[in-house]
Amino acid sequence: MSQPNINNIIEEIESRAVLIGLITPNNSESECSRSLDELERLADTAGIISCTRLTQSRSSPDVSTYIGKGKIEEAKDVISANNINIAIVDDELSPSQIKNLEESFGDIDIEVIDRTMLILEIFSMRAHSGEGKLQVEIALLRYTMPRLTGKGKEMSRLGGGMGGGSGARRGAGETKLEIDRRNLKSRIAALEDELKHLEVSRDVMRARREKSGIPNIAIAGYTNSGKSTLLNYLTDAGILAEDKLFATLDPTTRKLKLPSGTEILMTDTVGFIKKLPHHLVQAFKSTLNEINYSDIILLVADISDSEHEEQLSVAKSILEELGITDKPIIVAYNKIDKTDKIPADTNQSVESENNAVYISAATGKGIDSLLNKIEEVLLKQKSSVNFLFPLNEQSPINNLYKTSKVLDIEYREDSVAVKAVVDSKTKGIYKKYLIGV
Repeated sequence: MSQPNINNIIEEIESRAVLIGLITPNNSESECSRSLDELERLADTAGIISCTRLTQSRSSPDVSTYIGKGKIEEAKDVISANNINIAIVDDELSPSQIKNLEESFGDIDIEVIDRTMLILEIFSMRAHSGEGKLQVEIALLRYTMPRLTGKGKEMSRLGGGMGGGSGARRGAGETKLEIDRRNLKSRIAALEDELKHLEVSRDVMRARREKSGIPNIAIAGYTNSGKSTLLNYLTDAGILAEDKLFATLDPTTRKLKLPSGTEILMTDTVGFIKKLPHHLVQAFKSTLNEINYSDIILLVADISDSEHEEQLSVAKSILEELGITDKPIIVAYNKIDKTDKIPADTNQSVESENNAVYISAATGKGIDSLLNKIEEVLLKQKSSVNFLFPLNEQSPINNLYKTSKVLDIEYREDSVAVKAVVDSKTKGIYKKYLIGV
């Protein structure tokens, strides 16, 4: 069966787009404009030139074509005048809306894609690890399935001729469309099976990290807020950090030593965005679980972006959707080097209630405050306990020196008594050695 191959499609010809948005009672003119700004940045990331925009005020989207007949006629003129070959709608369209909208443009050679398809296309270009590629293809195929029509331009960006390869045999009365759908279901099942095997490996690595007792800090936040730049600054991780949306998708974990000497792990995660396709949230659930297994969430926001508070709200909503509601959160307002709308003294500007710090991952300003805040939050999760280890078991003691604060150690005839300040994870790992509890 032929596979979806959209990585290089947009490079074959110059892609010139009109961006289409709706102003509704639930989406004001200013909100629509800001969303189209973001859509333009998404298009740029995908290598598409945004030539112009069209907006329409409606009480709700047209169930047939998303926009009304009058706006379609206006779009035809704009498309012809600007040599446009793609219309990008700032919403997720139904299969019939895509089909009807393309047909409404008549003989004009125009391809209609929606926001979800654009994000999927970017993810397909950006995924590099085996797991990331599987996750993207699963999301892509799930999006594709209901949009199969057996013909039409709406499939061209998704590798149109999927299914029906030389190995596909048509059963009695079975149409090509039915074969395509059956093959897609089989492909999704096979990919999910592959992904489960990779998830087992990821679970083994998580278990090893858990056993080590080293605290894990998950770096999360809106796309292009500077998460990868921050990890690079702290750990020399060498991750690609571009000024584009979704520059990196694959999670990266690196070790870092805090000023006190405590070792922690920091994990960069995929960025969030408004209207993040449900297909992607589901496909990337195993990767996003890195956040769920963390001890602290470091939520990074681009303070130079006028929408940073709304972006923080979006990020927190997605965390809730993933069921992550009980983790301590540190908010790092990043890119203070690009704005003057920050407190005068960023070293002192720490909102203790909200665990907020102000930093520049590019210049390093405020990083000391961030590290101190991480230590402060970790310390709140710790308590002083006493352990009694057999004399021949030194490994746990070595780990305590790496992950905790050892207050006292006493070597006895056949055992070692250790008093240490530990977090709940370490306490659980070595619970059989606890005394006086």
